[in-house]
Amino acid sequence: MIQSIAISNRETAKHVWALQQAAYAVEAKLIGWADLPPLRETVDDLLECGEMFACFMDGAELAGAISFKVEEGVVDIHRLMVHPNHFRKGIASKLLQHVEAAQPEWQKMIVSTGALNEPATQLYQRHGFMLVEQKEVAPGLKLSFFEKSN
Repeated sequence: MIQSIAISNRETAKHVWALQQAAYAVEAKLIGWADLPPLRETVDDLLECGEMFACFMDGAELAGAISFKVEEGVVDIHRLMVHPNHFRKGIASKLLQHVEAAQPEWQKMIVSTGALNEPATQLYQRHGFMLVEQKEVAPGLKLSFFEKSN
């Protein structure tokens, strides 16, 4: 079940932080970059991020989450996380679809991921996102930027 959550609640933020650590540790291994910014964030950083969150609950367990900001018709996806115990269950797809449905006035959606993160790249392309740019943001770290128009 997907539900919107208030990240301003410390207990909720702790659960999201734990999910984020597990999910982004896998991406760090995939792309060969251990110092990903989400892995350096704290619970306090999440409390202050200003993003809207939706979570996928598997019973009482937080299995996945997506966060985003909306400005002038642009949905900027900041994080899409699935706990490794729940990979390959369609959770990321359901979270993307939820955001689209929850923001009916969106004109464009944008997202980025590590260029070597094939599962994420394939996910975004399956959902109609187009690769618009690849950029080396640090020596040895290249990001892929995707957009989708409504």
